[in-house]
Amino acid sequence: MNPRQLDYFRKKLQGWKDAIYREAAGTLTQLQTDTLREADLTDRASSETDWSIELRTRDRQRKLISKIDAALRRIEDGEYGYCEVTGEPISLARLEARPIATMTVEAQERHERNEKVSRED
Repeated sequence: MNPRQLDYFRKKLQGWKDAIYREAAGTLTQLQTDTLREADLTDRASSETDWSIELRTRDRQRKLISKIDAALRRIEDGEYGYCEVTGEPISLARLEARPIATMTVEAQERHERNEKVSRED
């Protein structure tokens, strides 16, 4: 992968990470200012469910940030864009769709098949 492509993915990953942090800050602000004041129990339950979903989303995004950080480290180490299983280059189309990818499509499919077989045992 050439330096221009690496710079493109570095910026893409950093932009993604910054957007997640902005969304998390917005959620935190909203949690601090909004209180559950619904008098009706059904409305309160609905609001609590909405917040629960929002907090689960933030938790998934927190985990995503660690994957983004790992991808940024791979860029710095010169390992970005190469499959961690086969060592082959990961296609640019795959990296464009999933910049945190660590495996080629074929290796990922093989991994998922093996995982499925393991769960069925």
